[in-house]
Amino acid sequence: MQSLIRKYALQNAVKYSGKANPGAIIGKIIQEKKLSKDAIKKVMPTVTQIVNEVNEMSVEQQQKALENYTFKPIKKKKKILKLLNPNKKMILRFEPSPSGALHLGHAYVLGLNSVLAKQYKGKLILRIADTNPTNINPEAYQLIEDDAKWLTNNGISSVVVQSERIELYYKYVKQLLKEEHAYVCTCSQDTFKVYVQEKKHCPCRDLIETEQLTRWNAMFKEYKPGDAVVRIKTDMAHPNPAIRDWPAFRITDDAHPKTKKKYRVWPLMNFAVAIDDMTLKVTHVLRAKEHQDNEKRQTYVWNYLKHKGPVCQYLGRLHFKDLRLSASKTAQLIEEGKYTGWDDIRLPFLPALRKRGYQAGAFLSYAKDIGVSARDKVVKKEDYFAALNTANKQLLEDSSNRYFFVGEPKQITLKEIDEKQVEIPLHPEDTKRGVRKLKLEGKVFVNDTLRRGKIYRLIGAANIKDNEFVSDEHDASLNAQLIQWVSDTDKIKAELMMPDNKKIEGYVEKTVLKEKEGAIIQLVRVGFVRIEKKTKDSIIFWYAHA
Repeated sequence: MQSLIRKYALQNAVKYSGKANPGAIIGKIIQEKKLSKDAIKKVMPTVTQIVNEVNEMSVEQQQKALENYTFKPIKKKKKILKLLNPNKKMILRFEPSPSGALHLGHAYVLGLNSVLAKQYKGKLILRIADTNPTNINPEAYQLIEDDAKWLTNNGISSVVVQSERIELYYKYVKQLLKEEHAYVCTCSQDTFKVYVQEKKHCPCRDLIETEQLTRWNAMFKEYKPGDAVVRIKTDMAHPNPAIRDWPAFRITDDAHPKTKKKYRVWPLMNFAVAIDDMTLKVTHVLRAKEHQDNEKRQTYVWNYLKHKGPVCQYLGRLHFKDLRLSASKTAQLIEEGKYTGWDDIRLPFLPALRKRGYQAGAFLSYAKDIGVSARDKVVKKEDYFAALNTANKQLLEDSSNRYFFVGEPKQITLKEIDEKQVEIPLHPEDTKRGVRKLKLEGKVFVNDTLRRGKIYRLIGAANIKDNEFVSDEHDASLNAQLIQWVSDTDKIKAELMMPDNKKIEGYVEKTVLKEKEGAIIQLVRVGFVRIEKKTKDSIIFWYAHA
């Protein structure tokens, strides 16, 4: 037991610049040994004693001692998501509207689809629902495709755009008109509402096939918007009024970003979805609960066309508090100049979160934890990002090199200190990765306000008090506060963009210039950041999280 405690104490100390945390150690021991409460009480004094011993060692001594231990990766139990009636040729689809970039709600649903497609070795189709010309943001097509491929790790089998399938929708609606399963209705909305309330057939419903086709052709040139719609025949006595002879096509003269004014007769969502799910051979669909009536509407089309619809599973809504997720409103604010674009650091949309350094796996982890649940969930912004940050940190912890950044720097002049070069590991747990070579000299920059009479440790370099040199080695008995630092010789200008769009200006050690633009690193005692832009003497970081 003592050996196990020492092993984890050394690991924790090296990870956190020489200071092990007893609470973290006991957590590791509980995880590995499954200790009871009584056993924890008995072992706690030993943990405290060993942690104190380890903390009295220098960082270099801790690193050397840690090399004597091996660590087996802890295998997390794989969470299996349940899907109704899975089969060997499973095809799922994710269908966003191109009103803007994908946001956190999309990330949950797309993430679930992606995890399930991979788990069951199925296919996932990205289908862009753009049959409403009035609510389309032209740049959303590419934004959605890029983010969907990124989030699923290139797990999208095909990209389908509904506006490119108009002729296919025409083919099937004409078939339904000929087979008398659909009709062209010229009643006003108010008049048809009366028929619905009274559970009576509209007179248009009983017109013969040739008249229906004549009316259909007239929708392309003669009728004006609102004059006519195509309706699917259902049951006008259906207990749910929303199911009664629902509209499938309408007329609009609005130009479409892709097809311009080539088409003026457009399918409504339920008809397009029904035909797409059928022709693309979709087997399983994850839908929000409010689409239960839509499934009933679409079932009429599938039955008329002698097709068995996909298996549907319903998801509860994630109600995000304190977050604006409306793509349409956000697009307007971007146009007004209140945001710089979809990747503005303040936005909860995937382009912005990717740019900050969030990994696709963090979103997938969150989606997997929520699972396929029909229960609505209210999610606070703080709680959501706490979970997302934890998942993201696990992905970045081992891969991110460490560097010193001093924001809002304060210059101090050190007295009675010999200039020297110090070597600090790029990663505290991976010595093979190499070191950063920094010059310790008389002039250094810190961002802490140093109090008189208190001892501080310039991490990896020296202990100081009242700006005077005390000693080189880490000495736990000094109870020194750890602070990051940058020397006058080694500094370059740095700007840290924060999630609230504030900029923190300061200095970073110039060894960071070895990293590529787009790399994600950890600024010691600050957090994980992504390198947005660099020159030979300056760098811009985007903050992800602590």
